Amino acid sequence: MSPPRALLEHLGVTAADLTDSNRPAVPTVAEYLPAVVAAASPATRRTYGSSWRRMAAAYGDRRIDAVRASDLEALMRQAAAGARLRRNSRHGRHAGEHLIAAARAFYRRAIADGLIDAAASPAHRVAKPRRSPGTRRALTAHELEEINTMARTSGNDVILDALLLRLHTETACRRGGALALRLVDLDTTNGLVRLAEKGSTVRWQPITLDLAGHLREHADARGAVLPTDPLLRARNGRPITSRRYDHLWQRLGERLPWVAVHGISTHWLRHTTLTWVERHFSYGIARAYAGHTDSPGSSTTTYIKADLHDVANALSAMTGQPHPLDRLADHADRWSQASGAVSPTTE
Repeated sequence: MSPPRALLEHLGVTAADLTDSNRPAVPTVAEYLPAVVAAASPATRRTYGSSWRRMAAAYGDRRIDAVRASDLEALMRQAAAGARLRRNSRHGRHAGEHLIAAARAFYRRAIADGLIDAAASPAHRVAKPRRSPGTRRALTAHELEEINTMARTSGNDVILDALLLRLHTETACRRGGALALRLVDLDTTNGLVRLAEKGSTVRWQPITLDLAGHLREHADARGAVLPTDPLLRARNGRPITSRRYDHLWQRLGERLPWVAVHGISTHWLRHTTLTWVERHFSYGIARAYAGHTDSPGSSTTTYIKADLHDVANALSAMTGQPHPLDRLADHADRWSQASGAVSPTTE
């Protein structure tokens, strides 16, 4: 008997104990997908669901450790080639990137469940397509005026469309943040809305008292009663969905050709507002306005964090309307006193 085998027997260890016999049986892609979906958040299921289904359709009968990197790369090429042509289409590049991101999420779950080793993930051996430079920019004052005028003078619900455009312009929120608004998320006294956006972030965002009042009137007139009732509603009283935005921008593109040519969407309003805030106030305040205060950045961002009052100051300056949380003058007074500076008015 060889010395290594004798040592194993002395320790009471068999060769089978040294194998991966205790690792769970590796399922097929189709068998494992329900577990991945169940563990994902609702937002992740919406984002990656179609790509996961594509993976199951192509390789559902294969064990997850039998899918190769070349298989996923081929699937990525198919997704890019078959991508629907949209106003902001980039020749399928985003569709291919999206599929690899979904595949990586799938295999991260398999690694966490101990089904495969981290080094065995085929999705992480496929390079994501490099993103093209963004084409979005801040709208000019004239462009913004044209969009708002057309929204208020066309369509089957001009009140709702005007509210949507104003809400996104004042808050720079994303579509998801607006769609998630409930009655309880509106503070008409302090001019605030509570935004729940991507990454499970929640923040209070200043809005003008005028907009807050119109939002409350809108909700009351269209059947929002309970605190958890959705705030934004169609004329029939039903909560709106993302399709309302799609129809709005399709209509605007038909009446304003330049809107369709540039693929302008709600997210352009976010660019417009945040650019204005950064130019007229500061980078730190623009980060807070965007809800990026906790996102990674340079170490300098630790010292330039803005608060709710700073955001209210920027909103007040942008809209020309005073805000209950606007303390620009107070901040200046406290800074002068703390620094020992002499106010020009006292000389």
